Amino acid sequence: MAVKIKICGLMRPADAASSAEAGATYLGVVFAGGPRAVTLAGAGEVVQAGGGLPVLGVFGDQPVEEILQICDRAGLSGVQLHGPYPPSVAARLRAVGLQVWRVVRIAVPSDLDALRDAVPESDAVLVEPRVPHVRGGAGLPLNLAVAREARGRLTGHPMVLAGGLTPETVAEAVALVRPDIVDVSSGVERQPGIKDPDRLLRFVEAVFADSPIT
Repeated sequence: MAVKIKICGLMRPADAASSAEAGATYLGVVFAGGPRAVTLAGAGEVVQAGGGLPVLGVFGDQPVEEILQICDRAGLSGVQLHGPYPPSVAARLRAVGLQVWRVVRIAVPSDLDALRDAVPESDAVLVEPRVPHVRGGAGLPLNLAVAREARGRLTGHPMVLAGGLTPETVAEAVALVRPDIVDVSSGVERQPGIKDPDRLLRFVEAVFADSPIT
C-alpha cells in the first residue's frame, strides 16, 4: 500500500487546494500555538478549499469540550493530540466520529517505551523528535534508526512519521522506516505558513516514487 501524506500547518486556502491537487491524503491546521496557528474561521477556509480531504486539527492543551466545539464549527475530520491527553479524551473524541492521532515525541531511545501507551484509542500514532520548549518537531529530523525501532514497536498499528522531512530526504525515510503516513510542514514552505508549490509537488513525487505498492 502506498504511503499516505499529510500536509500540515496550512493557513491559506490556496495552499490547501495545492496540497489536494498534488496528491495529499490529509491536511492539517494548528491550534496548538506557534507561527502556523490558525483562527477558527481560517481553519474553516482550509476545510472548504481542501477538496473533501480530511483535515486534522493539531491541539496541545485545549480541554476536550473546546476541541469538540472547534472541530464541529470548522468541519474538522480529526485531531492530532500533542498534549498530555489521556486515553479517555481520545476515546471521547473518537466516539463522535473524529479520527484521533496520538503523538509520541522522542529524544532518547527510552522514549520509545511510551509508544505502547499511545496505541489505545488512537487511529494512528505520530512519532516526531522531542525538542525542549517546543511542542512540535521544530523542523528537525528524527534519527531514522530510532524511527525504525518505533515502526517495529507499532507493528499492526498505523504509524505517522514527522519531523524535518523534506523533498530531498523523505524518500530515504520512507525506504528505511516504512511508515504508513508521512507528515510535513516546514519542509515544503517558503516561510512559516506559506507553502511552496514546487517543494510540495516534489515532496509528494518523492514519497510516491519510493512507496511500496501492494
